Amino acid sequence: MKRKRETKEERKRRAASVVRALRNRYPDATTALTFSNPFELLVATVLAAQCTDKKVNEVTPVLFRKYKGPGEFARARRPSLEKIIKPTGFFRNKSRNLVALSKDIVEKHGAVVPDKMEDLVALRGVGRKTANVVLAGAYDTPGIIVDTHMIRIANRLRFTREKDPVKIEHDLMDVLSRKVWSDFSFMIVLHGREVCKARKPLCHICNIEKWCPSSELES
Repeated sequence: MKRKRETKEERKRRAASVVRALRNRYPDATTALTFSNPFELLVATVLAAQCTDKKVNEVTPVLFRKYKGPGEFARARRPSLEKIIKPTGFFRNKSRNLVALSKDIVEKHGAVVPDKMEDLVALRGVGRKTANVVLAGAYDTPGIIVDTHMIRIANRLRFTREKDPVKIEHDLMDVLSRKVWSDFSFMIVLHGREVCKARKPLCHICNIEKWCPSSELES
Protein backbone atom coordinates (compact mmCIF):
# COMPACT_ATOMS: atom_id res chain seq x y z
CA MET A 1 0.00 0.00 0.00
CA LYS A 2 1.37 3.36 -1.00
CA ARG A 3 2.13 5.65 1.92
CA LYS A 4 0.21 8.94 1.98
CA ARG A 5 2.40 11.91 1.18
CA GLU A 6 3.26 13.79 4.35
CA THR A 7 2.66 17.53 4.44
CA LYS A 8 5.26 19.93 5.83
CA GLU A 9 3.09 20.64 8.88
CA GLU A 10 2.63 16.93 9.55
CA ARG A 11 6.40 16.46 9.29
CA LYS A 12 6.96 19.28 11.78
CA ARG A 13 4.54 17.71 14.24
CA ARG A 14 6.22 14.33 13.83
CA ALA A 15 9.63 15.94 14.37
CA ALA A 16 8.40 17.59 17.57
CA SER A 17 7.25 14.18 18.83
CA VAL A 18 10.65 12.69 17.99
CA VAL A 19 12.42 15.48 19.90
CA ARG A 20 10.23 14.98 22.98
CA ALA A 21 10.87 11.23 22.97
CA LEU A 22 14.62 11.68 22.53
CA ARG A 23 14.68 14.13 25.45
CA ASN A 24 13.14 11.46 27.66
CA ARG A 25 15.87 9.03 26.66
CA TYR A 26 18.81 11.46 26.62
CA PRO A 27 17.95 14.29 29.03
CA ASP A 28 21.56 15.45 29.44
CA ALA A 29 22.79 15.10 25.87
CA THR A 30 25.71 17.34 24.96
CA THR A 31 29.04 17.07 23.19
CA ALA A 32 31.24 14.25 24.45
CA LEU A 33 34.38 16.26 23.75
CA THR A 34 36.21 17.61 26.79
CA PHE A 35 37.00 21.33 26.72
CA SER A 36 37.30 24.35 28.98
CA ASN A 37 36.89 27.20 26.46
CA PRO A 38 35.70 27.76 22.87
CA PHE A 39 39.17 27.40 21.38
CA GLU A 40 39.71 24.01 23.01
CA LEU A 41 36.35 22.84 21.66
CA LEU A 42 37.29 24.08 18.19
CA VAL A 43 40.59 22.19 18.29
CA ALA A 44 38.95 19.04 19.68
CA THR A 45 36.29 19.14 16.97
CA VAL A 46 38.91 19.41 14.24
CA LEU A 47 40.70 16.41 15.73
CA ALA A 48 37.45 14.45 15.97
CA ALA A 49 37.10 14.20 12.19
CA GLN A 50 37.39 10.49 11.30
CA CYS A 51 38.23 9.78 14.95
CA THR A 52 36.29 8.85 18.08
CA ASP A 53 35.57 11.45 20.76
CA LYS A 54 37.11 9.04 23.28
CA LYS A 55 40.44 9.02 21.47
CA VAL A 56 40.39 12.82 21.08
CA ASN A 57 39.77 13.20 24.81
CA GLU A 58 42.85 11.07 25.46
CA VAL A 59 45.00 13.31 23.26
CA THR A 60 43.82 16.82 24.15
CA PRO A 61 45.01 16.98 27.78
CA VAL A 62 48.63 16.55 26.60
CA LEU A 63 48.03 18.86 23.65
CA PHE A 64 46.58 21.70 25.72
CA ARG A 65 49.33 21.45 28.32
CA LYS A 66 51.92 22.06 25.60
CA TYR A 67 50.02 24.65 23.56
CA LYS A 68 47.93 27.13 25.52
CA GLY A 69 45.63 29.08 23.26
CA PRO A 70 45.61 30.15 19.61
CA GLY A 71 48.81 32.18 19.90
CA GLU A 72 50.90 29.15 20.81
CA PHE A 73 49.14 26.96 18.23
CA ALA A 74 49.84 29.57 15.56
CA ARG A 75 53.57 29.40 16.37
CA ALA A 76 53.67 25.62 16.77
CA ARG A 77 56.25 23.60 14.87
CA ARG A 78 54.31 21.12 12.81
CA PRO A 79 56.45 18.03 13.58
CA SER A 80 55.97 18.53 17.34
CA LEU A 81 52.24 19.10 16.94
CA GLU A 82 51.87 16.10 14.65
CA LYS A 83 53.59 13.81 17.13
CA ILE A 84 50.95 14.58 19.77
CA ILE A 85 47.89 14.38 17.54
CA LYS A 86 49.00 11.38 15.47
CA PRO A 87 46.65 8.95 17.30
CA THR A 88 43.64 10.88 15.96
CA GLY A 89 44.51 10.04 12.35
CA PHE A 90 45.03 12.29 9.31
CA PHE A 91 47.44 14.13 11.58
CA ARG A 92 49.35 16.02 8.90
CA ASN A 93 46.24 17.60 7.46
CA LYS A 94 44.86 18.28 10.94
CA SER A 95 48.08 19.93 12.12
CA ARG A 96 48.11 22.12 9.01
CA ASN A 97 44.52 23.22 9.69
CA LEU A 98 45.11 23.83 13.40
CA VAL A 99 48.09 26.10 12.75
CA ALA A 100 46.26 27.94 9.95
CA LEU A 101 43.00 28.52 11.83
CA SER A 102 44.96 29.62 14.89
CA LYS A 103 46.78 32.22 12.82
CA ASP A 104 43.43 33.43 11.46
CA ILE A 105 42.02 33.75 14.98
CA VAL A 106 45.06 35.68 16.19
CA GLU A 107 45.33 37.96 13.17
CA LYS A 108 41.65 38.60 12.44
CA HIS A 109 39.87 38.15 15.78
CA GLY A 110 42.32 39.24 18.45
CA ALA A 111 42.96 35.65 19.58
CA VAL A 112 39.26 35.16 20.42
CA VAL A 113 37.26 32.42 18.70
CA PRO A 114 34.42 34.15 16.82
CA ASP A 115 30.83 33.39 17.78
CA LYS A 116 29.20 33.84 14.37
CA MET A 117 28.80 31.18 11.69
CA GLU A 118 30.13 33.37 8.88
CA ASP A 119 33.30 34.17 10.83
CA LEU A 120 33.90 30.58 11.91
CA VAL A 121 33.60 29.09 8.42
CA ALA A 122 35.97 31.78 7.14
CA LEU A 123 38.70 30.24 9.31
CA ARG A 124 40.92 27.93 7.31
CA GLY A 125 39.97 24.28 7.80
CA VAL A 126 36.62 25.01 9.46
CA GLY A 127 33.36 23.87 7.85
CA ARG A 128 29.75 24.22 8.92
CA LYS A 129 29.74 21.03 10.99
CA THR A 130 32.72 22.17 13.08
CA ALA A 131 31.30 25.68 13.35
CA ASN A 132 27.95 24.37 14.59
CA VAL A 133 29.66 22.23 17.24
CA VAL A 134 31.46 25.32 18.56
CA LEU A 135 28.34 27.49 18.41
CA ALA A 136 26.19 24.89 20.15
CA GLY A 137 28.73 23.62 22.65
CA ALA A 138 30.61 26.78 23.60
CA TYR A 139 28.32 29.69 22.77
CA ASP A 140 24.87 28.21 23.44
CA THR A 141 23.81 29.24 19.94
CA PRO A 142 21.40 26.88 18.15
CA GLY A 143 23.06 24.85 15.42
CA ILE A 144 22.37 21.63 13.53
CA ILE A 145 25.43 19.40 13.48
CA VAL A 146 25.39 17.16 10.42
CA ASP A 147 27.71 14.23 11.08
CA THR A 148 27.44 10.64 9.87
CA HIS A 149 24.82 9.83 12.53
CA MET A 150 22.67 12.79 11.49
CA ILE A 151 22.94 11.95 7.80
CA ARG A 152 21.83 8.38 8.46
CA ILE A 153 19.05 9.03 10.97
CA ALA A 154 17.59 12.15 9.35
CA ASN A 155 17.20 10.11 6.15
CA ARG A 156 15.70 7.14 7.97
CA LEU A 157 13.23 9.50 9.63
CA ARG A 158 12.48 11.02 6.21
CA PHE A 159 13.19 14.50 7.49
CA THR A 160 15.38 14.75 4.40
CA ARG A 161 16.27 12.67 1.37
CA GLU A 162 19.56 14.46 0.79
CA LYS A 163 23.09 13.20 1.32
CA ASP A 164 24.85 16.57 1.09
CA PRO A 165 25.42 17.90 4.66
CA VAL A 166 24.50 21.51 3.84
CA LYS A 167 21.24 20.46 2.16
CA ILE A 168 20.43 18.20 5.11
CA GLU A 169 21.08 21.05 7.52
CA HIS A 170 18.66 23.32 5.65
CA ASP A 171 16.01 20.59 5.43
CA LEU A 172 16.21 20.10 9.20
CA MET A 173 16.01 23.84 9.79
CA ASP A 174 12.64 23.75 8.04
CA VAL A 175 11.37 20.85 10.14
CA LEU A 176 12.71 21.59 13.62
CA SER A 177 12.11 24.50 15.95
CA ARG A 178 15.28 26.61 16.12
CA LYS A 179 15.48 26.30 19.90
CA VAL A 180 15.98 22.51 19.68
CA TRP A 181 18.59 22.42 16.89
CA SER A 182 21.56 21.85 19.20
CA ASP A 183 19.86 19.42 21.57
CA PHE A 184 18.52 17.41 18.65
CA SER A 185 22.02 17.18 17.19
CA PHE A 186 23.59 15.92 20.40
CA MET A 187 20.74 13.47 21.03
CA ILE A 188 21.00 12.06 17.52
CA VAL A 189 24.69 11.27 18.08
CA LEU A 190 23.83 9.24 21.17
CA HIS A 191 20.89 7.56 19.45
CA GLY A 192 23.07 6.68 16.48
CA ARG A 193 25.70 5.11 18.70
CA GLU A 194 23.33 3.19 20.94
CA VAL A 195 20.24 2.37 18.88
CA CYS A 196 19.98 3.52 15.26
CA LYS A 197 23.22 1.91 14.17
CA ALA A 198 24.59 2.02 10.65
CA ARG A 199 24.51 -1.68 9.74
CA LYS A 200 21.40 -2.74 11.64
CA PRO A 201 19.20 -0.35 13.61
CA LEU A 202 17.86 -1.78 16.85
CA CYS A 203 14.25 -0.84 16.14
CA HIS A 204 12.93 -3.18 18.85
CA ILE A 205 14.45 -0.96 21.58
CA CYS A 206 13.92 2.38 19.82
CA ASN A 207 11.62 4.83 21.56
CA ILE A 208 11.06 6.88 18.38
CA GLU A 209 10.24 3.83 16.24
CA LYS A 210 6.55 4.70 15.88
CA TRP A 211 7.46 8.02 14.22
CA CYS A 212 10.04 6.48 11.90
CA PRO A 213 8.87 5.66 8.35
CA SER A 214 11.85 3.31 7.92
CA SER A 215 11.09 1.08 10.91
CA GLU A 216 8.79 -1.23 8.95
CA LEU A 217 11.51 -1.72 6.37
CA GLU A 218 14.53 -2.17 8.65
CA SER A 219 13.28 -3.81 11.83
